[in-house]
Amino acid sequence: MEEDIKFILDSTKENMDAALGHLEKALAKIRAGKASPVMLSTVMVDYYGSQTPLSQVANVNTPDARTISVQPWEKSMLQEIEKAITYANLGFNPMNNGETIIISVPPLTEERRRELTKQAKAEAEHAKVSIRNARQDANKELKDLEASEDLTKNTEMDIQDLTNSYTKKVDDIYEVKEKEIMTV
Repeated sequence: MEEDIKFILDSTKENMDAALGHLEKALAKIRAGKASPVMLSTVMVDYYGSQTPLSQVANVNTPDARTISVQPWEKSMLQEIEKAITYANLGFNPMNNGETIIISVPPLTEERRRELTKQAKAEAEHAKVSIRNARQDANKELKDLEASEDLTKNTEMDIQDLTNSYTKKVDDIYEVKEKEIMTV
């Protein structure tokens, strides 16, 4: 019985960690005004007939806060990479200088900052829903165990404590991202 309860708590914690991890990845893709190689993490390049992540065909870095530089490992890939960045519909206008692709990241307008904050808030809410679903699944598994009433109540309280702590972590992560987006 003890082992079963420990397993339920561990798997619940694992699911909640996964929700946090997903939130952090989703928020990393929301740009906050300054250039970051992560902004191009979703770009897929046609590399000799197969879709390949940009990071596997080129070196992506940020020489300054407003510029992303993409240096392909093969010069012949310049046009393909430029096309892929344009098709990714990230709102960037890549410039090809024959050696590298330079992307100027425009400063965000106030309206765009508010939109990005709403987007970040929505991602945080999705993470909270995932955490609550993990709690619900754990409580279901606990009921299926048919443990004593005291043990069930105590474990439900432990699960709720886990839920509260993870919800707080989501709020903290969101606040940091919101501050980052709204800072000019």
